[in-house]
Amino acid sequence: MSVDTTSREDATSVDAGSGSEPPSSNASGRAPRRRSRWRRWLRRALIALVVAVVLSGVALWLLQPQRSVPVLLDRGGKALGLVVSAAPEVEARLRDTPQLVVRDIVVREPDSKAVILRADRLLIALPWSTLRSRGDELTVERLELDAPTLDVVALQTWLAKRPPSEDTRIPTLTDGLRVRDGRIENDDWRIENVAVDLPALHAQRPVEARIRGRYVDAPTAIPFDLAVALTRPANGAGLAVVGPLTIERGDDWRLPATATFSGPLRIGRDDLRIDPVRFGMIARYEAGETTLPFTLGLFGPLHFDNATWALEPVTASLRSDGPIPNFDANGAFAIGRRLVLRLDGRMPAWPDAWPALPALLGASRSPLPFRLGYVGAPDLSETIALDLARDAMRFESRFRLDDVLAWVSSSTGSPIPPLDGRLRAPRLEISGAALEGVEIEIDDEAMK
Repeated sequence: MSVDTTSREDATSVDAGSGSEPPSSNASGRAPRRRSRWRRWLRRALIALVVAVVLSGVALWLLQPQRSVPVLLDRGGKALGLVVSAAPEVEARLRDTPQLVVRDIVVREPDSKAVILRADRLLIALPWSTLRSRGDELTVERLELDAPTLDVVALQTWLAKRPPSEDTRIPTLTDGLRVRDGRIENDDWRIENVAVDLPALHAQRPVEARIRGRYVDAPTAIPFDLAVALTRPANGAGLAVVGPLTIERGDDWRLPATATFSGPLRIGRDDLRIDPVRFGMIARYEAGETTLPFTLGLFGPLHFDNATWALEPVTASLRSDGPIPNFDANGAFAIGRRLVLRLDGRMPAWPDAWPALPALLGASRSPLPFRLGYVGAPDLSETIALDLARDAMRFESRFRLDDVLAWVSSSTGSPIPPLDGRLRAPRLEISGAALEGVEIEIDDEAMK
């Protein structure tokens, strides 16, 4: 008995002296650590599975554009306070660069029947980086619009309700913009057959584009085909425009021209300014068999508002080899539904092709200061006021251009042009007689 007891005690003392834990304690410590690692891996696997399911759902949703596009248009419209609708048939391509084609687009304000924009077709190609950025990145590969119609009045109504914003973000168009068969409508005027080709657009790079169309404010029409360049797409950037345009007044006359103008461009909510503008035009006036070439230069602040182009003050220079007079003048110019001309300048000489001046004025070779005033129809069919001065003499006249042109082309009739006028001179000598305070009146009605 004593031997067995000693052996058990020795074995016990040896185990205690080794300092190692009993086998049962070691196993119980490793088990929690293994369970913790398995929980982490299981949690990660579940998160990955959820993400995969969500991405699969998004992909399936995108692959069904008939369902996804209306939702996107609705959310985009609500962000702008607009209602955007389109035809249910949608074309989509997701490989490479995602691309959508939407038809019969209509944009309007809620509870309003006025349509701001409508278009037969819109193509938009967006890189995946733009889609992933959730609006932080505004990069678009390509935009195409077929037969868009923009209502300027409805647009202005919507813009007036928008909160002011100083930060205007310029999107990037890597493969540009194309517009065909567009139309811009206002109460007083419209621009039809609009075509725009913009190869690319970047916020800090120069912009080049080609714009074609036909401005109509009946009976005046101006077809144009212009190359446009901007130093950058921002208000106040330098603008340069060159190209052919033609001013047409029904079947009465036309003015084909090549125009150039440049200056800093500022676009407001419903107006446009170029201040100052440098405008040049090489043109010819055509009416029936009459052709009158001339060159015109204008300088001053240009303002477009309420369908009216206005330059005030303006510096004007006109040059011609024919009956159109050469002059330099200052004043004001505006054209829209009405034409306003106020010029105060100087002609170096009276044009040889014009009717001769009254003998008292025509005898001198001094330059002729003049003052021209007109307010009326853009075709100059209403009364024109022309005041001339030479040396100490003054001649004030009122006439209609059509009547004077008909008198010029007639081989018979009165030697005095059809006008009302008054000649004043402080002193005249006729056949050796000296006349003081001379005043001569011409009354066109009295002479008929």
